[in-house]
Amino acid sequence: MTLTHRPRRLRRTPSLRALTRETTLTPEQLIHPLFVHEGEGLTEIKTMPGVYRHDVPGAVASAQEAWALGIRSVILFGIPDHKDAHGSGAYAGEGVIQRATRAIKAALPDLTVIADTCLCEYTDHGHCGPLVADGRGGWLIDNDGALDLLAQTAVSQAQAGADIIAPSAMMDGQIAALRIALDAAGFKDTPIMSYAVKYASAYYGPFRDAAGSAPSFGDRSSYQMDPRGGYREALREARLDVEQGADFLMVKPALAYLDVMRTVRDAFDLPMIAYNVSGEYSMVKAAAQLSFMDERRTVLETLIGMRRAGADAILTYHALDAARWLREA
Repeated sequence: MTLTHRPRRLRRTPSLRALTRETTLTPEQLIHPLFVHEGEGLTEIKTMPGVYRHDVPGAVASAQEAWALGIRSVILFGIPDHKDAHGSGAYAGEGVIQRATRAIKAALPDLTVIADTCLCEYTDHGHCGPLVADGRGGWLIDNDGALDLLAQTAVSQAQAGADIIAPSAMMDGQIAALRIALDAAGFKDTPIMSYAVKYASAYYGPFRDAAGSAPSFGDRSSYQMDPRGGYREALREARLDVEQGADFLMVKPALAYLDVMRTVRDAFDLPMIAYNVSGEYSMVKAAAQLSFMDERRTVLETLIGMRRAGADAILTYHALDAARWLREA
């Protein structure tokens, strides 16, 4: 029998496979996350092997390592010493993120510094906005009260030199509130990276350990998205953020929501960010430590899958390792 079509012809050698690839992955498409704490020194996060809480000098050093590997963007998460009901450390001029931003930009002026803009790491109750009594002996998240605090945080971060503001609180109207505040403060050219499609996910567990941001009561299901919500809710959330002035859209988590990412990617023409979250990272790390999986191949395959689903860039705790592996390839 004579076969006319043999797809294997184009897979025969490494150079042929490289020639015909549709999906690429480069260090420039990775965003390196940094946890920055108020204390001194370096502390490994138990639930995220290979990820650390840095002091400000350590954050600068890690950013320099990322730059040397070809990574051009970092995102900063703050871990303050002091927490209060309104998360005032988030918008303090000398807050940990503000100080880290200034230090990193002084050392690496061409590196893109993204500031995570939320209150949960800074509130003593662990929620993403201030609380109000619900009239039944309980508490509710004050959505509209959070908007002013998030706007103050965004302006403070931009004043410190942040190149991109990334609000993650999932408060209704937050993109419009931040855009108005940034413009009024003279930061019309500072883009907003919206955590537009963010689910109330079990995959965030290790992050909450890392950032000390677990809620002291209840959960975030009333303001983060329902994992069973479907495509319509995702498109509505993304559309509202686009209408309010978002410059990037993000889907978080990425791995369990690649179908959602593809749907949002096809509906909007803004740059798409995939957040390869802490639980996704820790699962691979745990399996690799037990020799159940090949870490390098698994990580790169996962990141390629996110690119194929529509991600223009990927925020991932694997960033440093992935950049090394890509340079070796």
